[in-house]
Amino acid sequence: MNHSDVIVVGAGPAGCMLAGELARAGRSVTVLEKHDAPSPLSRAFGVHARTLEVLDSRGLAEDLLTTGAHASGLKLWNGLSLDLGVLPSQFPYLLVTPQTNVDSRLEEYARASGARILRGVTVTGLEQDADGVVVRGRAADGSAQEWTASYAAGTDGVHSIVRTSIGLDFPGKELLRSIMLADVRLTDPPNGLINIGAGKDCFAFVAPFGDGWFRVIACDRTDTADVAASVDETRLRDVVRRAIGTDYGWTDVRWSSRFSCDERQVRRYRVGRVFLAGDAAHVHSPAGGQGMNTGIQDAMNLGWKLAAVLGGADQKILDTYHDERHPVGKLVLRSSGATIRMLLLRSATAQKLRNVVSARVLRSQRAVGKIAGMFSGVGISYARTRGEHALVGTRAVRIPLNQGTVTDRLRAHGFLLIGERDCKRAGITRRTDSGPAVLVRPDGYIAWAGRSDSEEWQQVVERWTGQPCSNVNECSRIRMDGPPASYA
Repeated sequence: MNHSDVIVVGAGPAGCMLAGELARAGRSVTVLEKHDAPSPLSRAFGVHARTLEVLDSRGLAEDLLTTGAHASGLKLWNGLSLDLGVLPSQFPYLLVTPQTNVDSRLEEYARASGARILRGVTVTGLEQDADGVVVRGRAADGSAQEWTASYAAGTDGVHSIVRTSIGLDFPGKELLRSIMLADVRLTDPPNGLINIGAGKDCFAFVAPFGDGWFRVIACDRTDTADVAASVDETRLRDVVRRAIGTDYGWTDVRWSSRFSCDERQVRRYRVGRVFLAGDAAHVHSPAGGQGMNTGIQDAMNLGWKLAAVLGGADQKILDTYHDERHPVGKLVLRSSGATIRMLLLRSATAQKLRNVVSARVLRSQRAVGKIAGMFSGVGISYARTRGEHALVGTRAVRIPLNQGTVTDRLRAHGFLLIGERDCKRAGITRRTDSGPAVLVRPDGYIAWAGRSDSEEWQQVVERWTGQPCSNVNECSRIRMDGPPASYA
């Protein structure tokens, strides 16, 4: 009972996404979580376009989309705005919904797919050797226990015991000591955009949940309160007024908290048989709302690769997790950090320069597309090797098909082969535009592009999965074992 293919420490969004991916691929997974029940608190509040695409490829987006507001853009300082409608995605907006909605659906996905989630377990240490991993901890009844697995993943947050156990430091620095956040009811609310404002030594975000409640995040550099201190509603309201110019008819507060903001990233996402994802691997400014989203995408990248190696693929595939996701984490740290620093400029001259430069940049449609793509994750692509087609490493979800969509097909398939428009081979999904044939990875990125009548795609399938593939019909059967019908 205490042995699994993979042990995941931490049942947050990244942990449950990873567990669900492994379980739907037929791998045994045990998730160890120290809290007895899911947290009722919602620090994160936004689901970006790329994450919605990922969730849609597992049948998880449709229901989630009904739980919040679809913010079509961001209203910035000095009357500027960033239009998310330019995103080349079926989700050209930010879904504003409490994190608890994401947490509950991902935990349900993991359990329904076959993952075992043990709550009330405090992990105290981890050891590994050439054959596997041993995780030690205290079970919910207080007894000492051990769990063994072929691999382990730490998705256990900023203070990760997994990261400590494998000897990795968490280099970086504290950015802001005490940021306030609250859910507030407003009687004179802003439009459906995310509203962002900055004043002298302060900034504020106001985002609509769509039900009359709004998420407020605010920071006052002169506030020296400890992160554990309660939020003074009067002070929070004052910061919003100073940063945005109004409190939007502020009335009730249903929940408030504080958190500190660090910029940190581990140097390696893999040490032997142990991996890190989400906040255990990277933490950063809340600007851009990328934390939860980046963790979920980490998990999607790692999940299918671990499943492939457990099924016989070359272990070298596991190194590509770090190679692909570490640069993404680094980009998130830089972009969110730059944004928060722009909001906290102190001198009037620097603020004026910020406004002028921002206005000039946002007049360029190309620049708007790049900025929106960066924050939403839609602009993320992975490096390709010399000689590979230029499409390798890019998202495939926008390719038009003769039947259904790419995300529809990925709900059942592991790798998916899409033929050219004029492809004559029977039993193959075809694209309806003029692009080449492509082989799509389980996470929606292109692994190969070329002519479907060549043998190159078969070699790529075998390289990634360790399974020989001699014809297109065999490729179509390289599937996950399949989640329950509700997620098919």
